[in-house]
Amino acid sequence: MAAKKMTLEQSFECLDDIIGQLQSNTLTLEESFKKYEEGMKLIKNCTDAIDKVEKKLIIIGESKQD
Repeated sequence: MAAKKMTLEQSFECLDDIIGQLQSNTLTLEESFKKYEEGMKLIKNCTDAIDKVEKKLIIIGESKQD
């Protein structure tokens, strides 16, 4: 799931689903590790997307000050 290009909202929904699965205690240890890895990739993608938006906002803010 994390390999696809997702919107930020879709990534958050997937993360929410993964958290629910991890909290359900129905996964094996190996499945839990895979879900954890998938979640960490999603978090990195979310962080990268938010950083890009933040940088754009900074640039817009700086251009309005000139």
